[in-house]
Amino acid sequence: MMSTADATLEVDAISKSYGDVQALKELSLRLDPGQFMALLGPNGAGKSTLFQLLSGLFVPDAGHIRICGADYQKQPTRCLAQLGIVFQQPTLDLDLSVTGNLRFHAALHGLGAAGRARIAPLLEQVGLGASAQVVCRTLSGGNRRKVELARALLHQPALLLMDEATVGLDPQSRTTLMTLVRGLCRDQGLSVLWATHLVDEAESADRALILHRGRKLAEGTPAELMAQSGCTTLEAAFLQMTVPANAGARREEKIS
Repeated sequence: MMSTADATLEVDAISKSYGDVQALKELSLRLDPGQFMALLGPNGAGKSTLFQLLSGLFVPDAGHIRICGADYQKQPTRCLAQLGIVFQQPTLDLDLSVTGNLRFHAALHGLGAAGRARIAPLLEQVGLGASAQVVCRTLSGGNRRKVELARALLHQPALLLMDEATVGLDPQSRTTLMTLVRGLCRDQGLSVLWATHLVDEAESADRALILHRGRKLAEGTPAELMAQSGCTTLEAAFLQMTVPANAGARREEKIS
């Protein structure tokens, strides 16, 4: 059994409300080194709120978040230093080159010469070595995501958050991006929390967590979730777990 310090990410019974709306309700999860966890949920499930809490944009109303053993509320700088993020919305400066975007990121984070030296190897790793001086505006959507991935990895984090990062990408680009990230888990021990509403992206995950209305409905390997629901596909298991919950919620609204 791993100790708390051995876990890359520990989320312990966190809750978050916005006024009368409770976005997360006592959610707990654990992510170990090298583990790829898919976070599944329909729109409004609480995925974005969880990522806002994990990235330090907001603090939970209750519960604790630890990254590499450090408590977020007590040691936020230490936690953020271990965190890389690829957001759903594009965040590149499209008028800068690929290298220019990464050098700007390195400067913002005070990485210095050591950080700048990582740029070329990272671009080779994500398949953009030949595009280092290309202006980002001219890149395809898939290649822009690769730039954002390289940028997120520039400071060598232990935890990577991928927040609906394949939205708007074609199937081939989605597959390429996922293969890259899975390789980082396998080869470098990177831990990844991959939020998506596309069930097929979770099929190769080490573990999948299904979130609905701020609560964890189920967690396990894709095979375990299928067995638990008696379904032959992960998509069918996901629908079985979430659609009845939607229907139940609608019935409660009508009764009230």
